[in-house]
Amino acid sequence: MNPIDDRKRRIADVWHRTWNDGRVDALDELLAPGYVRHTQSGDQDAASFKDSITMVKKAFPGLSTVIDDMVGENDKTVMRWHSVGTHQGEFLDVPPTEREVTVSGITIARFDGARIAEEWVTWDPRDLLTTLGILTLRDIT
Repeated sequence: MNPIDDRKRRIADVWHRTWNDGRVDALDELLAPGYVRHTQSGDQDAASFKDSITMVKKAFPGLSTVIDDMVGENDKTVMRWHSVGTHQGEFLDVPPTEREVTVSGITIARFDGARIAEEWVTWDPRDLLTTLGILTLRDIT
């Protein structure tokens, strides 16, 4: 197996165990020491990334995340993904609504050897916040 295909396989495996099964320690197999995750709301290290996944899984316990496309070249791998879940626990101080939500985004991972050193993640949280009733269409137009 070539190195890029191996990376894609490892990402898919760890992604499934982490996001779908809630086993955040699976990330230890993939993230490099000093890992940084860049998002719209700021940077995260591995520990804060794991904490955010745990928080999301408590609010959306049946969350299912799918990698729709994955492309790799040189030291980068890009994933287009979507997640579907039902809001069954408190999230951002909002009590459970039992509403199903779907969000999607893009993650660009930069590898240092066999591990991800840095990621850039982009997604539109307005879909989630509107579905949960935190934002209205008036708030986002």
